[in-house]
Amino acid sequence: MPKFARRITHTSKKSYGMFAKAAGLAKEGRDLIHLELGQPVHDTPEHIKQATMDALRAGHVHYSDLQGIPQLREALSAKVRDYNGVNVSASEILVTNGLTQASFAAFMALLDEGDEAILLEPYYPQHVGKVEMAGATPVMAPLGKAAGFAIRRELIEPLITPRTRVIVLVNPCNPTGRVYSREELQVLADLAIEHDLAVVSDEVYEQIVFDNARHVSIASLPGMRERTVTMFAFTKAYAMDGWRLGYLAADKSMIPALMKITTTEVTHVNTFIQYGALAAVTGPASILEEMVEDDRRKRDLVVRRLNQMPGVVCPRPEGTIYAFPDISGTGLTSQAAADAILEDVDEVVEAGSFYGARGENHLRICFGSQSYERLEEAMERLGRFFNSLG
Repeated sequence: MPKFARRITHTSKKSYGMFAKAAGLAKEGRDLIHLELGQPVHDTPEHIKQATMDALRAGHVHYSDLQGIPQLREALSAKVRDYNGVNVSASEILVTNGLTQASFAAFMALLDEGDEAILLEPYYPQHVGKVEMAGATPVMAPLGKAAGFAIRRELIEPLITPRTRVIVLVNPCNPTGRVYSREELQVLADLAIEHDLAVVSDEVYEQIVFDNARHVSIASLPGMRERTVTMFAFTKAYAMDGWRLGYLAADKSMIPALMKITTTEVTHVNTFIQYGALAAVTGPASILEEMVEDDRRKRDLVVRRLNQMPGVVCPRPEGTIYAFPDISGTGLTSQAAADAILEDVDEVVEAGSFYGARGENHLRICFGSQSYERLEEAMERLGRFFNSLG
């Protein structure tokens, strides 16, 4: 038998959470409602699909720029400057196969064997696996539930050691739905500058914010542009999850290192879909706004109904497509609750413990993955489950 590399044998076992458990039941023909996957229910807007088909017919089917087609990078640099407040040129944009590849490239470029990366807990599990694949150790900074999972200096600074190289940020936050304030981000920025650390910032939900919440890119803060890899994707806001299309913005000093990873891995992103991305970023903002408004309506439905269920308290998410209700009043662990909900009412939700110890006693419920009508049925099923606990 072949001997596998230590990056396989000495890293955490990859888990797909409740998705894997539900797969077997789906084969039995059960009518499952899936609220565990962060998959937009909306179709990709027609003008994006049309631009992609036009590019195919025009013969854009061959190798192209390793960094991304110039027209798209110009449009993305304008977007990052105007929307995110980060002054980057087209040469400081790298188009990637989703935010997934962008984060893999960032961790591989910034982390060595024996280094440490600090993640805010509850965390996004994929980032843990990639830090480990780079040979580094993930270190969890446990954010406090009582403080609404706020970023606080005293929860993070004691974890910084001479081996710390990176702080990982997800903003808006999956799974909690927090949109971090400028003041919270300044805490991370101060720590990064004082300890000479890089920041890898996952901003895939940047445009899905509600009410008066405002997304701020940490790279826009003084002194942070040069030490931040900011990662974006078309996945959520433009309902392009199956397209596997994202991009990152980083200082010109970092781009060659990042491209050493991406070009070795896949050479470059599929050529013709980049024309669809160009149509997305330059197209009418009203289409995006309509999809976000639909998500807001569904958020309000889910939060209202969850707070009517015994033993459940659900804060209102400021962004993303997830609710993160606290079920500690039921006496169930998060995994026991998720398992029972699947078995008893044919509904798939994710256990909060999947996102680390600070996610315990929570469930993550994706309200963006179903229609409003299907969510109403989902809430009826959850209501039956929680009311049955007595």
